Amino acid sequence: MRNHGGPAVALVGTTASGKSALAHQLCLENPDVAILCVDAMTVYRGMDRGTAKPTRAQRDEVDYHLLDLIEPSEEYTLYEFQHAAREAAAQVWQLGGAVLYVGGTGLYGRAVLDNFDIPRQYPEVRAALEERKGDLAGLFAQLSALDPLAASRMEPTNERRIIRALEVTLGSGDAFSSYGPGLRSYGPVRVVQVGLRTDFDVLDERIERRFLTWMREGLLDEVRALRASPGGLSRTARQAVGYRELLRHLEEGSDLDECVRDAITQSKRLARRQRSWFSRDPRIEWFDEPDLAAKRLLEVLNSPDGFVRD
Repeated sequence: MRNHGGPAVALVGTTASGKSALAHQLCLENPDVAILCVDAMTVYRGMDRGTAKPTRAQRDEVDYHLLDLIEPSEEYTLYEFQHAAREAAAQVWQLGGAVLYVGGTGLYGRAVLDNFDIPRQYPEVRAALEERKGDLAGLFAQLSALDPLAASRMEPTNERRIIRALEVTLGSGDAFSSYGPGLRSYGPVRVVQVGLRTDFDVLDERIERRFLTWMREGLLDEVRALRASPGGLSRTARQAVGYRELLRHLEEGSDLDECVRDAITQSKRLARRQRSWFSRDPRIEWFDEPDLAAKRLLEVLNSPDGFVRD
């Protein structure tokens, strides 16, 4: 299914950059604009505080999409998210609205904004490859023989990417590299991206203050309830920064203060990884001031550049 689009623009940036507040205010003032949340963790029901998910009151004020799609016990793939995003955008456009993509999960953003051709998953093939993880050199050699282009695009020590490339190549019968030019290649602008940039000193202070606020508001109780829910937390849900550190306290008895400090540190590191990811994309238009970023977002939506170019 290809989505041939309507009016859309994207707002990107690191965690705690202020992009969510900016997007919410913009949509309050422009009710025909809907927010599509491009985030790997806000898709999980019940994972609310630690993902900075908009509150119920905020969702009553603004049209939000792509939140609470699945239970935290379920696995969720990039392929599934991309299709959910296409359907949500189509619904907004059908009603005459405009789409504002907002997020900090870079890979999810590339999949949606660049309309990647994403291969399916092949669980049985992957399980067989996982059993061979002890021979990573052998796996890389196999990938080099089957798909030398894909092998040239990754480090021979990157276990996750090597196994995924082999899974797709063996499962689909097509080379993994045939699904696109790779993440380091940036094509023409399909959706204009506006980036909100914040100094790391400011980000670090916001991240620490925000996490301590979440703890006072009951984040630990939220994690405890998620862990006790039917099915518990899936492998992917457990990877959420903040949740995995508090799970270590609940499941392994690690000191709570130490886990909180670690969660704050990991959140700061996440912000730096996100900045590094976005900085590689030359198509992003960066702004330091939220007001200027908001002005540019509206300019795009009210110009020919505001239409998805498929």
